[in-house]
Amino acid sequence: MSKVWLITGASRGLGRSILEAALQDGGKVLATARDTARFTDLQARHGERLTTFELDVTNERQAQESVAEAVRRFGRLDVLVNNAGYGHIQPFEHVPAEDFRAQVETNLFGVVNLTRAAIPVMRAQGGGHIFQVSSVGGRISTPGLSAYQAAKWAVGGFSDVVGKEVAPFGIRVCTLEPGGMRTEWGHEARTTLEQLPEDYHVSMASFKALIDAYVGHEVGDPERVARLIVALASRAAVPARLLLGSDAWQYAEADEEARRETMQRWKPVTVSADFDAASPEWPSE
Repeated sequence: MSKVWLITGASRGLGRSILEAALQDGGKVLATARDTARFTDLQARHGERLTTFELDVTNERQAQESVAEAVRRFGRLDVLVNNAGYGHIQPFEHVPAEDFRAQVETNLFGVVNLTRAAIPVMRAQGGGHIFQVSSVGGRISTPGLSAYQAAKWAVGGFSDVVGKEVAPFGIRVCTLEPGGMRTEWGHEARTTLEQLPEDYHVSMASFKALIDAYVGHEVGDPERVARLIVALASRAAVPARLLLGSDAWQYAEADEEARRETMQRWKPVTVSADFDAASPEWPSE
């Protein structure tokens, strides 16, 4: 049986690749974006298997309406892909409060809104898949991405909890954590970092040089990622979190090793917090 998909941020980048892969697999898709005119070419090719919905993911009412529209058009909802999101690279001190909040609203609360809307439908029909497109940045910390990574860390924690809550209903929640991909993300993220503030050269110059060289040469292939997501949607067992891309693996592995070393180094201080514990032996400075 062909699956029914709802994909946010489907007009470009990875979202567009997922949309095309789902259609090629025979799926029926409700594709959402702020500008639905971008879907005209696909709609002409796929007819009634593709419907579109103008959606601002930060609007909870619109989120509910998009899920209701998918069910109205196709009778059910098998796969939700929370893909909409963006990031700006800038030292936290220089991030306007409204920009920080807007990034969190889109990257975190957009996910919350659509997940909240989809769960009752999937629970009633006996199952479904929810894919949260996060980032390896949901496991590591990168100077300049305070708002983006704060949201992505929250997406991972939120999804881990919800996944355990809804597993008995046959709903599988998987947080996808890709590394760099050749989409528009990097180009947009760099627009706020044309000139690095002098005070932040020590902490951010190396990352700026890396991102300047890396954008456009990312190792991640969005079409391959999209095909993997389509394949995952047919599997009964999916991981709570899945790294995607060799760079994502390398970054996460290095960060996990450093975190483990820090935990071990500070363990005497950690366990000294218990009642009747011995005074800690502080690590050498």
